[in-house]
Amino acid sequence: MFAPANGALRQLLPAVLALAGTAASFGVTATPSHAAATYYSVTLASPLDAPKRFMNGDTPWACAGSECTAPRDTSRAAVVCARLVKKVGPIARFATPEGELAADDLTKCNAGK
Repeated sequence: MFAPANGALRQLLPAVLALAGTAASFGVTATPSHAAATYYSVTLASPLDAPKRFMNGDTPWACAGSECTAPRDTSRAAVVCARLVKKVGPIARFATPEGELAADDLTKCNAGK
């Protein structure tokens, strides 16, 4: 009595597992990467002439007008700021979700320190 049902289960099990694996892989690939989320929010002292996208180390930056954004880097905010100044010029405001760079740190950043 159980033989036909058992045979049917044996045939269905691989298909069910394949379907579950496919659904799980779509869920993983459709979820936005946390690393790509905006972490740094920067206001430049002078706006750029045209939008600019560039890599600064391993960090991709996007700038338009006087605003620049990027995902989180592994360096301290002051270091990231100093690297950015070399690419885009003086910075008026440098912020992360934890808060803004202190005024004295921003001065050092703009001085290239």
